[in-house]
Amino acid sequence: MKWTASFFATALLATHLVAPPAARADTLDVASTFPKGMPYLGEGAEHLAELLDQVSEGELGLRVHGAGDLVPALEVFNAVSSGAIDAGWDWVGYWAGAIPVAGLAGAMPFGPSPEVFLGWMWDAGGLEILQKAYDPYDVKVLPCHLTVPEPAGWFQKEIKTVDDLKGLRFRISGLGGKVLNRLGASTQLIPGGEIYVALERGRIDGTEFSLPTVDKTLGFSDIAKYYYFPGWHQPASWNSLIINMDVWNGFSEAEQNLYLTACRANVMWSLAVAAEPQADTLRGFEEQGVTVLRLPDPVLDALRETSAEVLQEEAANDPIFKEALDSINAYMETVQPWYSLQALPVSASPKL
Repeated sequence: MKWTASFFATALLATHLVAPPAARADTLDVASTFPKGMPYLGEGAEHLAELLDQVSEGELGLRVHGAGDLVPALEVFNAVSSGAIDAGWDWVGYWAGAIPVAGLAGAMPFGPSPEVFLGWMWDAGGLEILQKAYDPYDVKVLPCHLTVPEPAGWFQKEIKTVDDLKGLRFRISGLGGKVLNRLGASTQLIPGGEIYVALERGRIDGTEFSLPTVDKTLGFSDIAKYYYFPGWHQPASWNSLIINMDVWNGFSEAEQNLYLTACRANVMWSLAVAAEPQADTLRGFEEQGVTVLRLPDPVLDALRETSAEVLQEEAANDPIFKEALDSINAYMETVQPWYSLQALPVSASPKL
């Protein structure tokens, strides 16, 4: 699947939309894994609906429902697979329990940057590998939202050494959780809308979720006072629109292409709007008494080494995971010389 001039022209036009689509008979009901109205993550589905309405000239639509409105957040995939609902909006890695490669496609610890992950997914065979894993579940997957690097998370105490991870009760999703477990933490997956209560009531000692602007809306800064970077577990991550395969096959090829066009345009939007508000949000956290820090290099070194072990073990247990991992690594090796030649000198850590 190649990016074309006509696609970029359509995407540029579509990103100026403001009006939500009107309901119609062929509008798909979309169950989101994120709360209704959540900035950026949940908003991505609403923006995709606007784009689809525009590029289809009102012929296709999405009706987005918040987490729990139709089905519980972590039941969205099963509901789409069974045909109980038309479609879902998710973070891809949520379904790694059933589809191991979804954990890798959702976010690869110490993996590719957003632009490299984008190239692999949409232009270097990544989507085809991922779809192969979804086919037995009768689900069409469309990666439509690419999140830039996230923080390492919120903590109640400082993380000075690897030993500080031992016994840590931490909310995290995806392969990063397996890495932390290997280093002595106790991790669990909690939907976004339920994290605050778990943190407030002491069920967990810390959490990661998303970008600072998203975390702000969830109130984590009221409870945890150490906010660590970088997001080693999610240097880039994919959200997707998943559609029941019978529903997808009911569209004409032209209609399917309109979904693809809107999806790709939404990826552009997700990258374009992510970075600008983050520094101001971090300054607000510091004014609130939050300490913003980078994880010490020895801790990052241990996380990197353990991540490599976990990735290789996952690859040994699942052939499609191995195919995807080999493909990502080969793609990164192919493009890295170009990025290395273009890299500019970096100054010391900037001030907020």
